[in-house]
Amino acid sequence: MPGVTSYTLRTGSPARTRSDAVVAGVVWTPQGPRLGEAAAEVGEAYGRKLRPLLASMGVTGKAGEAVTLPTNGVVKAPLLVLVGLGPDETDHVAVRRAAGVAARSVPNAASVALALPAGTPELVAAVTEGHLLGGYTFTRYKSAKPSKGARSSGKDAPLDTEPTTKDAVDAVVLSPVARRADAVAAFEAAQVVARAVLQCRDWVNTPPGDLTPPLFADAVSSAHAELTKGRGAPKVGIEVLDEDQLAEMGCGGILSVGSSSVAPPRLVRLTWEPPAAVAHLALVGKGVTFDSGGLTIKPSSSMLHMKGDMAGAAAAVAATFAIARLGLPLRVTTYAPMAENMVSGTSSRPGDVVTMRGGTTVELANLDAEGRMLLGDALALAVEQRPDLVVDIATLTGHMQVALGDKVAAVMGSDDAQRSLVLDASAAAGEPHWPMPIPEEMTERVTSSKVADLLQHDWVRWGGGLYAAAFLREFTAGLPWAHLDIAGNEMNTGGPYGHVPAGATGFGVATLVQLARDLVALRS
Repeated sequence: MPGVTSYTLRTGSPARTRSDAVVAGVVWTPQGPRLGEAAAEVGEAYGRKLRPLLASMGVTGKAGEAVTLPTNGVVKAPLLVLVGLGPDETDHVAVRRAAGVAARSVPNAASVALALPAGTPELVAAVTEGHLLGGYTFTRYKSAKPSKGARSSGKDAPLDTEPTTKDAVDAVVLSPVARRADAVAAFEAAQVVARAVLQCRDWVNTPPGDLTPPLFADAVSSAHAELTKGRGAPKVGIEVLDEDQLAEMGCGGILSVGSSSVAPPRLVRLTWEPPAAVAHLALVGKGVTFDSGGLTIKPSSSMLHMKGDMAGAAAAVAATFAIARLGLPLRVTTYAPMAENMVSGTSSRPGDVVTMRGGTTVELANLDAEGRMLLGDALALAVEQRPDLVVDIATLTGHMQVALGDKVAAVMGSDDAQRSLVLDASAAAGEPHWPMPIPEEMTERVTSSKVADLLQHDWVRWGGGLYAAAFLREFTAGLPWAHLDIAGNEMNTGGPYGHVPAGATGFGVATLVQLARDLVALRS
């Protein structure tokens, strides 16, 4: 098993720390790079030698930069790691990203001191989250010394191999406000949120054959058992519904997708009901564990990363567990519909009509637009309890990825107020979202079926992401609602950057947790 990094928050001098390495932030300025205020004592130790040293090493202070050099006794730590902060060392997003870069740039150190901007509780949280997230690796299927003929075992690490390990690291966040109660609270909460993101990443990174709907539901149940174990643990309720129960409940949308696979669908429902809850938030996450496109089959190359099509469900579940760990006085009901969209003799067909939860009928046109069918049922269930706010999160449409790229998600909803809640939360969480409209003409398109109440997809090339949101709106009963389309954001197919690794990103978890915090503050 990989080692677990431990974190400590304390005051102290970065020049006198006895850690194996000290990380110092470098600010870019038009006059040249300078050390950030948190690392001022390191600069004083080097004195006049610092500027020519930075120049000789090519240090600029630009974001994403990392330069490592031995200190030769100038400061107590034998290794100095310089990471770029960009032009503003008070920007929590830049600090979070720099801390992530630092986590990947400290070689073979058992202890590290982080002399990054941490003069406020928000910056303390940014350093902690960034370092924890940036150091993430997924090694379950990696081997150190593969033997001849080694093969994958599926659920376990590859057979006949020695699994990789990563030594534990003692990380110290140096902060002038380390003794303040609000800084300590931010430090501890940041670890809860970051570890929830890591849980989400683990699930999204898992190969689809090892995370079918029943196995995904089992994984959530195992995580729930760990969460609720022991005296004083949060009391989160869980219910796992199988295909027979879904049929009894009239969830035709989930079944229309899941019936194509030998691995039957599931619906996981979580409940967090603290006694002094100030509001009720419902979360819904798309959990398509693999998406072949069904009978509207995808091109082969488009299937490669479809194990990530359950990232919405993973984010919603992980965020719910984090909300409970934080003890937020907010009632949360979470629905994670899970299905595998495969090709078989039991697949739904274009032209089929499906009856959703609540009785709405839907004409199917594109079996690769399956996510909205899962979400329709789950949203219908969520609104039956009349929550104060409903938020769904899904890798829903390629249209939004084309529009916004793979680092910015789309947010749509019932009105500007609901969207602004998400936008404010995403800005604080460092997960950018962009508001998109649901034009009135989309209602005409969604209701244009000649044989059913709704048309699942109309094959018009333009505005497909907006059409999908309009379709989902039909199942929200007019309640306050926000829809997060994170297509493309769930998986980083390139190299690591900032606090984001290659592979699963865990995008959306931090935004949902921050949204819950904001809702509590708004209602308190």
